[in-house]
Amino acid sequence: MSIFEASILISYFVVLTLLTLYGAHRFTIAYLYYRFRKAIPQTKILADEEQPHVTVQLPVFNERYVLKRLVESVVEFDYPKDRLEIQILDDSTDETQELGKELAETYKAQGFDIVHLHRVDRTGYKAGALAEGMKVAKGDLIAVFDADFVPPPDFLKKTTHPFENEEVGMVQVRWGHINRSYSFLTRAQALFLDGHFVLEHVGRCYSGRFFNFNGTAGIWRKQCIEEAGGWQHDTITEDLDLSYRAQLAGWKFIYLPDIVAPAELPVEMNAFRTQQHRWAKGSIETARKVLLRVLQSDLPRDVKTEAIFHLTGNLSYPLMVLLAILMPISIMIRIQHNWHYTLVADIPFLVGGTLPLLLFYTWSQKEIGAPWIRRGLLVPFALSLGVGISLNNCKAVLEALIGHKSEFTRTPKYNVTSKKSNWKAKLYKGHKTWLPYLELLLGIYFSVAVVIVLQMGIFSTLPFLLMFQGGFLYVSLSSILQRRA
Repeated sequence: MSIFEASILISYFVVLTLLTLYGAHRFTIAYLYYRFRKAIPQTKILADEEQPHVTVQLPVFNERYVLKRLVESVVEFDYPKDRLEIQILDDSTDETQELGKELAETYKAQGFDIVHLHRVDRTGYKAGALAEGMKVAKGDLIAVFDADFVPPPDFLKKTTHPFENEEVGMVQVRWGHINRSYSFLTRAQALFLDGHFVLEHVGRCYSGRFFNFNGTAGIWRKQCIEEAGGWQHDTITEDLDLSYRAQLAGWKFIYLPDIVAPAELPVEMNAFRTQQHRWAKGSIETARKVLLRVLQSDLPRDVKTEAIFHLTGNLSYPLMVLLAILMPISIMIRIQHNWHYTLVADIPFLVGGTLPLLLFYTWSQKEIGAPWIRRGLLVPFALSLGVGISLNNCKAVLEALIGHKSEFTRTPKYNVTSKKSNWKAKLYKGHKTWLPYLELLLGIYFSVAVVIVLQMGIFSTLPFLLMFQGGFLYVSLSSILQRRA
């Protein structure tokens, strides 16, 4: 065996080991969930005269299709009008700003304390808009909703009671999905988010680990935001950044999974790419900014360990891309040397990296009462989507690691709530990128590997080759065809 071949095999098994480590961490999260889920407090509703003054901030940018739906849901809050302020924080450059003005005027005439604040200078993007709104906010508490959300009428009444504890700085609720059944893409996204909101948040919150505000469907104590340093825009996940700074400052966060705020999932692959790129890049930017502070603090070791996995989890995407490149080559090397039997050695690593994810997301669906058929069929295909989007997210992670800055790119929203809704004729499309063509090449690359393995009658790694092949082909072809449509 040449030095090159040996290097390929060693690199392949190192990558497999690291991915297995990140995968196995899902068992830790699941353990924490099942151990601490009984600690979730019962919902308590304060009397109207006890309710605090709340400012609801609605940061929007070019949201002509969903702004009206959002504002209408907020004005329907079952909450004392004299203790409710609504801010439409509008950075729009299209007719959304006129719609925002009209909505503010309409509901102001009906007695609501609502204001439309439009910025021409988008400095800081969403973080900048939230910071500007804070300067004039009247509320002691600040609730935030992105444009694609439809919060329930009892949202405020059910989320203010934890703030009776003066140490509580933020309350987050679970995201729902109003268009979960629209397509395979939306079903898979819902599954990923369910894993995060059902298992991860409960496990982290009630075991004393750090967890994060998700940018929307949460409510902050204004004092907490100020003492933690305010909204900052040196990362593109200002929510994750502020969450860690606030918890480092000693504030407690509460998660209420029984309260659900429905939202619209991206229905177009390129829009999904935009969202995933922002989340992956922002998490690594936040890790670069705050992880050392966490590790140097006097926090318990368990909290520090979980922070490492939490903030660096997206490093698994570059590892996955490396695995995608190395896997077929490593198979071909061993076939060439007639070492077919060594392919069995891959199985424990591949299963170790995949099985925890399969079980993790299956458990999350069980916890929300999903039918077993949906659990059994959807999870493997969703994991294939996760592989397919890995090149997109790898690019995001590498940009964050080298310090490449990019503007906050919002996820296009179309008010798609059923299969009858048509998004193709609407404006706002996902960001154009050349990555689908590289993903298509990877899909073809794995297709060749599948054919060779089948011809050789070597089936041990075939399921994993098919998962990579299907993921890259689905993501690339969806992106290319939807862009042309």
